[in-house]
Amino acid sequence: MGKLVFISIVIAALSALLGERVLNLRKRTLATRELVRNHLPNCVLLKTLDYGSEDITITGDGLAFISAGLKYPGLIPTDKPGRILILDMHDPRMKPVELRMPRNFDLESFNPHGISVYTDPSDDTVYLFVVSHPQLKSQVEVFKFVEDDFSLVHLRTVKHELLNSVNDIVAVGVDSFYATNDHYYSYEILKVVVESLLAQPWTNVVYYSPKEVKVVSDGYYMANGINISPDKSHIYVADLFDHKVHVLERKKDNALVSVKSVAVGSLCDNIEVDAETGDLWTGCHPNAWKLFMFDPNDPPGSEVIRIQNIHSDQPVVTQVYADDGRVIMGSSVAATYGGKLLIGTVFHKALCCDLK
Repeated sequence: MGKLVFISIVIAALSALLGERVLNLRKRTLATRELVRNHLPNCVLLKTLDYGSEDITITGDGLAFISAGLKYPGLIPTDKPGRILILDMHDPRMKPVELRMPRNFDLESFNPHGISVYTDPSDDTVYLFVVSHPQLKSQVEVFKFVEDDFSLVHLRTVKHELLNSVNDIVAVGVDSFYATNDHYYSYEILKVVVESLLAQPWTNVVYYSPKEVKVVSDGYYMANGINISPDKSHIYVADLFDHKVHVLERKKDNALVSVKSVAVGSLCDNIEVDAETGDLWTGCHPNAWKLFMFDPNDPPGSEVIRIQNIHSDQPVVTQVYADDGRVIMGSSVAATYGGKLLIGTVFHKALCCDLK
């Protein structure tokens, strides 16, 4: 009888703990939040993009690079191949074109996630850095962009034990970058079960160069989007499950020192930075519970947030766009150019709107 009582107590305790952890996860995913539409004028869905546009980054001359076809645990799967597209923001047709990949590159396992463009100031060569997850592992593919025929030349693949669960990347040289790890563990079962339920600040930011690889910032619940200030002095990191964007100062040895964090009230994904104003633009998940528990009758919404004057004592956080999922689901990135706003998604479509 005593053994049965003990077992009952243990089961009750575990049930209570599990219940508390689920409640905590619902709180972090903003499961009870209902979104009010806040649309922009002249919004059109981009052609040929209907299975994700997870990350978008736009060069100074208006070329938007887009990663599509991400396969990520816990989200709606796609049987479409991963690919990189490009969109000329000056083209009135607004039609993305798939970049031609090199013949010797393994397209079957290509699973693109976060991307970053680096232009070499010495010769204006454009390099594209792509986070990829072949067989759900993490590595970084580095390409050279050839504008004459809209193609990519594969230069190298970067792997390292510290790059164990890479989400996003920002290149700071032709062979160096900062990257976020969005999970502590490498194995999917541990990511989904242990990390989701425990929800501890275990994730980090890694600096990579051929000479040195090191963790330069940690303590994030889910380090996600990352980018750099126009003057290259600061790094910005979105902590998805903490609903904040962090500001970090770069040091000469490429270490990062925390300066501040800004609450955004949403689960913000990738970060893009306006080169002229320094404003941060981020695609966010207003209710990530709906994203993970997908129901087509109650779809996950999309939200775009802009942060102005982030280095001041009073940064301005503004909701620029919001949709309840009837137009666009699961926004992951927002990028601007020439008065237009591109909104990308994890697994859905891509939208282009005129800014007010």
